[in-house]
Amino acid sequence: MAGGAPVSTSRRRALAGESGWKGLVRNRRVFAIAVFASLGGLLYGYNQGVFSGVLGMHNFDSRMASVVNDPNKKGWFVSILELGAWFGVLTTGYFADKLSRKYTIELAVVVFCIGVIVQTAAQGPQSIYGGRFITGMGIGSLSMAVPLYNAELAPPEVRGSLVALQQLAITFGIMVSFWIDYGTNFIGGSGSTQSEAAWRIPLALQLVPALILGTGILFMPFSPRWLVNQGRDDEALAVLSNARGLPSDSELVQIEFLEIKAQYIFEKEISAVKFPDYQDDSFGSNVKLAFYSYLSLLTEIVVPYTVYHTFRTMFFQQWTGVNAILYYAPSIFKNLGLTGNTIDLLATGVVGIAMFLATIPAVIYVDQVGRKPVLVSGAFLMGACHLIVAVLTGLYHDSWPRYCSAGWAACALIWVFAMGFGYSWGPCAWVIVAEIFPLSVRGKGLSIAASSNWMNNFIVGQVTPTMITHLGFGTFVFFGVFSLMGGLFIMFFVPETKGVTLEEMEEVFGVTGQNLAVEDAQRLDAIHRRIGLITSEAPLEIEGKFDE
Repeated sequence: MAGGAPVSTSRRRALAGESGWKGLVRNRRVFAIAVFASLGGLLYGYNQGVFSGVLGMHNFDSRMASVVNDPNKKGWFVSILELGAWFGVLTTGYFADKLSRKYTIELAVVVFCIGVIVQTAAQGPQSIYGGRFITGMGIGSLSMAVPLYNAELAPPEVRGSLVALQQLAITFGIMVSFWIDYGTNFIGGSGSTQSEAAWRIPLALQLVPALILGTGILFMPFSPRWLVNQGRDDEALAVLSNARGLPSDSELVQIEFLEIKAQYIFEKEISAVKFPDYQDDSFGSNVKLAFYSYLSLLTEIVVPYTVYHTFRTMFFQQWTGVNAILYYAPSIFKNLGLTGNTIDLLATGVVGIAMFLATIPAVIYVDQVGRKPVLVSGAFLMGACHLIVAVLTGLYHDSWPRYCSAGWAACALIWVFAMGFGYSWGPCAWVIVAEIFPLSVRGKGLSIAASSNWMNNFIVGQVTPTMITHLGFGTFVFFGVFSLMGGLFIMFFVPETKGVTLEEMEEVFGVTGQNLAVEDAQRLDAIHRRIGLITSEAPLEIEGKFDE
């Protein structure tokens, strides 16, 4: 900062210690809390994977034949969950800021459970449509609230690894659901004698982790950053102290608390300057303040730059084609010459295992290696897999029985693709989205950015059956090109955010000192001085209006 020497950042980094696995051990209390909260990711992963197997079950297909046998309706059958998730994400930003991250997770679990019950008791397509939309609302809320909760509890040196736990939980849920589908598929036989329990049991089992999360989250701490937002500083300090296992007067806890406090005071003062007519805390003023806060995400100087990056990151994550693989894996493996319902589900189960195992290193090493190298390498690996599968499919799609080895090679490349996504774009895209927004708009900003993920997810799920039917190997070419484009986007346009605090992120993106108004820079400098984060022999001349 101009005119003074910042004492907090370098000192905090010196006190914080190592990142990665060693850092996780040091911050094991935060790690344990984040693991539990990431059950929300498990719910999403399980729901995402379980429907892929259910779609291929004989009894389900017979009952829902009017939808399953029509590619367009089948796309809606799958993608309506993503449409609900998109709506859920957009409405969750307000609740995350108003009710807390913790209680927003609780609310999302309740909505999720209602949707699961409707699906499990379904007698026809209408109930599946409605149940999946409601379930999607809960899943969308969890996909926004859980990474936000983890990011705000986590110290900077392990924040990426903790947020990546969300993706690890998702891939674990996918893996478990695939194998449960494989097992229940045999209830009553896999053909015309198959029992309804074959698909109702896997759907109903989603309630087990949901109820565990819904009960346990009530005993978890509030986000310290949210507590500061509510003026509950003593509670925030206590949460930081307990989470770090250090006394509240320790230097590390005090520095981190003051950094959070400085960012909150700055954004509170800016809110008062921008929206002076809506500061009386009435319901009407709060609604208008929330609306204009969302609007400012698209009109202010600083925030649209981060919105742009998060929208593009989520866009390219979905257009790698990962959910096309996950939602329609049995159909894809059939098209690669793997005949028989059991073999299709078995190959699909391996996708889940490959993705889960590949996600584990990302959780451990993302804060050591960084975000950019992981994302770029993963994008190029996935793009190569898609394009090679496209070549094999183009050459042998009419003669897979005579070229079984080519079919299995294509199958193996899909498994490698799953591993590439598991260690890279799965966890790291969510890490970036969770960590770059300013405190005062973080809930709303993450909800809008994540909505890009869900809307693109919805489109992918909607168009994939038609693409497979009409484009054939061109489907893999399409997703391969977009995977490569995503890698180039990260390489040239996204800065590295490893080890950067949530409060330092604007500077990393090249905004501070370039695009911020002088008055804003002076205000933040003044706040840092007031609370002791900057020391100087010659303080800056700050207008009296900046004082508290």
